[in-house]
Amino acid sequence: MTTPSSQESVSQPRTTNLRALKARDEGPRLSVGFVLARRFTLCAFANFVDVLRLAADDGDRSRPILCDWTVLSDTMDPVQSSCGITVQPKERLGDPRRFDYIVVVGGLMDETPSLGQAYHRFLHQAADAGVPLVGVCTGAFFLHQVGLLNGYRCCVSWFHHSDFLEQFEGLSPVADQIFVVDRDRLTCSGGVSSAHLAAYLVDKHVGRSQASKSLHIMIIDDALQAEKPQPGLPLDLKTQDPIVQRALLLMQQNIDTPISVQDVALRMGNSKRQIERHFRLALNTSPQAAFLDMRLDLAKHLIEKTQKSVAQIAVDCGFCDSSHLSRMFRRRYGDTPQSFRQSSVVEN
Repeated sequence: MTTPSSQESVSQPRTTNLRALKARDEGPRLSVGFVLARRFTLCAFANFVDVLRLAADDGDRSRPILCDWTVLSDTMDPVQSSCGITVQPKERLGDPRRFDYIVVVGGLMDETPSLGQAYHRFLHQAADAGVPLVGVCTGAFFLHQVGLLNGYRCCVSWFHHSDFLEQFEGLSPVADQIFVVDRDRLTCSGGVSSAHLAAYLVDKHVGRSQASKSLHIMIIDDALQAEKPQPGLPLDLKTQDPIVQRALLLMQQNIDTPISVQDVALRMGNSKRQIERHFRLALNTSPQAAFLDMRLDLAKHLIEKTQKSVAQIAVDCGFCDSSHLSRMFRRRYGDTPQSFRQSSVVEN
């Protein structure tokens, strides 16, 4: 096992994980128990599990040799994800000390009730036994609801940052990293970041080669460190205004086929004037200008980091054609997309 980094060595867990005392030749080097909240995010769960699955076997036969994992439940009833697909738990909660980590996978903010008392007791038993707890997606919300994040840094999605502050006063959630490791609490923002957090655990307990193997098979180039910024909106568009956040998310979801401010307002149930007023107060700009900034920021990223043609990037970012993109790009960045790409290659 590698030495903990300075990021996770603020203090040691209160109790030694009994499983860690076992000789590793007695079984898998990494064992994970999952608790799935109702309406959990399937993508975040699947990414985490697949890293474990691919790292567990020497080949690609999915045998749980080096890692094992199981979905836990107090009732054994199927758990429905936010996309409607259900997962059947495999084991009852039992003794948390049989796992190296307990992972709580959250989901939709508005449709996720608190976990039941059986889960509360189970998570507290795990914490008391020194079993590290992991919050994936909105799993951090559940860990804090049961009082197990007090005094810890935690990672939340940039889009749920204000929700966390509103519900859990006094905490300072981190919304500009893909995951956070603080002693025996690990949290990530969901999506592909759960794969990187799982790879971090595989690297730590099984080996770097197994972690890299998993990510490469999943067509993920390399493991990202915790400090890697979350993808999302340009920094100058970050705000805690919920109306502006929702509008920005709608824009982001329609970046290749731009929608009008009127359409955004209709989908949100607000008036166009309300949207414009909130943008002006929160960002000192108009919704139209913010949407253009978002599209140009993506275009800049694609020009710098990919080999896509300028014409294709124009389509991907919702511009009429490459000439339209070039005019807007030059107005914003003082250079044409082609010249910007050439200068980026020279610098690298």
